[in-house]
Amino acid sequence: MNPRTLATAYIVLLFTLPSRAGNWPEFRGPTGQGLSTERGLPVKWSATDNVAWKKEIPGKGWSSPVIVDGRVYLTTSVGEGPSLRALCLDAKSGATVWDSEVVNVGSAPRHHAKNTQASPTPIVEGQRVYVHFGHMGTACLDLAGKVLWRNTSLPYPPVHGNGGSPALVDDVLVFSCDGANDPFIAALAKSDGAVRWKVPRSTTAGKRFSFSTPLVITINGRKQIITPGSGGVSALDPKGGSEIWRVRYGEGYSVVPRPVFGHGLVFLSSGFDRANVLAIRPDGKGDVTDTHVAWSVSRSAPKTPSLLLVGDELYAASDDGFGTCLDAKTGRVLWNERLGRAFSASPLHAEGRVYFLGEDGTGVVVKAGTAFEKLAENPLGERTLASYAAADGALFIRGEQHLFRIGLK
Repeated sequence: MNPRTLATAYIVLLFTLPSRAGNWPEFRGPTGQGLSTERGLPVKWSATDNVAWKKEIPGKGWSSPVIVDGRVYLTTSVGEGPSLRALCLDAKSGATVWDSEVVNVGSAPRHHAKNTQASPTPIVEGQRVYVHFGHMGTACLDLAGKVLWRNTSLPYPPVHGNGGSPALVDDVLVFSCDGANDPFIAALAKSDGAVRWKVPRSTTAGKRFSFSTPLVITINGRKQIITPGSGGVSALDPKGGSEIWRVRYGEGYSVVPRPVFGHGLVFLSSGFDRANVLAIRPDGKGDVTDTHVAWSVSRSAPKTPSLLLVGDELYAASDDGFGTCLDAKTGRVLWNERLGRAFSASPLHAEGRVYFLGEDGTGVVVKAGTAFEKLAENPLGERTLASYAAADGALFIRGEQHLFRIGLK
């Protein structure tokens, strides 16, 4: 089986695992790429229409909600201390099931106005909930909200606060620690939180801080952790963190988008000040900058939202409010339309529709395809930077003050 066929088969298998049906267990869902198999998701809503419930969330946080087996999990930062907390809500009613303090740091560095101290999204696997607060610590809780372990041994000098979410691979939890200097990637043992490995980020970029979330893929039977950072992206071996390949993209920094994968290509966006969308063949070794970049496009490339791959089309939500559809195999721009004022949330696909979410809380729904067709524009009336979650036939949207369940069924 050739690498492209094998890689595609892996994504299909991951996307159709029965144990994950109906759940949204991590940032961007079951595949980590914004793809939902839910049926009957709403197309139209407002602050009052098609809202099953809205729940005020204490404190501040931009972690996106995750939903597993009828429960919603998210994190928040309460008070000036701050108290970093994990919350569990009932997905049907919005009632609080538990609210647990995870870390109380006493004081924390200032963060960007578009960030909080609780921006990384939790992961739920089996009977455990993993939460991450960047430089302030990482923890594991059971489904009753009891902290099983915490690790606060990996501090680094953050710029603008924390942001990137972790990823699970085999028996470790992996995340990026891209601060002002000496950036690194770390893996903690899922069982007890011990540091399994810690490797320096290979970069020559002047500004070294970034906030991206890793993506795990499999190429030729070997797993790779795709981890973008300032100046370039690396693929790491999960067993010890050794680098398999890397691609340099100059001085790109403050990289936020999570990569996506398909057609034998890794797609990512290279960060500030001027982003480029890159398509990379992930079957190389060493520095493959000059040999494995299939194409690159700069038009309306996102700096914050992650990309969305649906079939042969690659969708992007730019920070300045444009939606773009590209041919995933060639990078050709198929359409480019203004959809709002600004985007930070990553788009979602379900039932042949692409859901965009503006910073002002307006959800824009378009038909997936090579021709642009807007289906609805839905103002929620509350600022949001978090990304959609889809489960139980509903959309879950975290606003600045509330969590909304959109969809009445």
